[in-house]
Amino acid sequence: MNIAWKEIKKNKGRFLILGSIVFLVSLLTFMISGLANGLSQDNAALIKDLPDGQFYMTKEANETYNLSSIDNHTQDQILKNQQDATALSIQMGLLTNRENNQLSVAFVTSTPSPLFPKVNKGEIILDRSLKENGIKVGDTLLNNQFSGTFTVKGFVDQNKFSHAPVAYIGIEDYKEMYRTDKMQLIFVPGEDSDQSYAGLQFFSKNEFLNTIASYKAEQMSLSMIVWFLVVISGMLFAIFFYMMNVQKLGLYGILKAIGVKTSTLFKMMWTQMLLITVISLGISIVLSQSFHMIAPKGMPFHLTFETTVQLSIVFLVIGFLGATLSGLQIKKVEPLQAIQQGEM
Repeated sequence: MNIAWKEIKKNKGRFLILGSIVFLVSLLTFMISGLANGLSQDNAALIKDLPDGQFYMTKEANETYNLSSIDNHTQDQILKNQQDATALSIQMGLLTNRENNQLSVAFVTSTPSPLFPKVNKGEIILDRSLKENGIKVGDTLLNNQFSGTFTVKGFVDQNKFSHAPVAYIGIEDYKEMYRTDKMQLIFVPGEDSDQSYAGLQFFSKNEFLNTIASYKAEQMSLSMIVWFLVVISGMLFAIFFYMMNVQKLGLYGILKAIGVKTSTLFKMMWTQMLLITVISLGISIVLSQSFHMIAPKGMPFHLTFETTVQLSIVFLVIGFLGATLSGLQIKKVEPLQAIQQGEM
């Protein structure tokens, strides 16, 4: 530890450069991860906030929820066998307020369930983000597919689907708007509820999220960027310590000649890697966690503590592997040969 710290103090410039690079790469990774999580919530919070369970849709829908149409007999059978099950439908649409401004929403209706708010005929419950458009409880809203009017009953927090605020409506109103008496999906909460039914295909919550085309493409792209940055950080560690080790072959030869074990030299290198990484990660974590305070209003940024811890562990493991691979040459150093070739 003392040798490692003395070398860091002696070569401040080199280690400051490495620390700065690790800080910038990790900060960018945390920011993109927070953006990915934020977009994920903005795209599918309606589904993500549900408990674990299975979604059922018709096989003929080809894993496209809005093409699914479950017949009433099958629906009644499942709801009877599974007490906690609920049937639901999701359709994108428009609402018009008193100023004739159109608002894009995701209409959602469901059979009675504690997982979704209860909505009576002629009522509507909206995501709270629509308050920014001047909508308040008691307002009257219109839809060109609906003969009546909707009265705003209340608001719910963080209910989004396909980057649109959710609008909960009653089943009878939904049937009139979309000219159907069939629901699109059935959700059965519970990890062991994967019972099969004729003509239906079931998905876990994560599998269902991946059937949403926009969600899958969006998350895949951002995840690739995050992991690409992680790989870059590992390569930077390997290259940096490799160059330093090449310059210190003579020193390593002398240390080995006086009895210093190879394991001790590796511990010195690991200690340096750990100090630099922990300090750099600490600064980037503080800044990324504080970003939501200065982020533009409406930016979907959501960096959870769990994600931060997971990425930090990955950075430490990658740093350890990169430093270790670059240090394999230390094991091969012959004291006399290194002294003849190296410089102190």
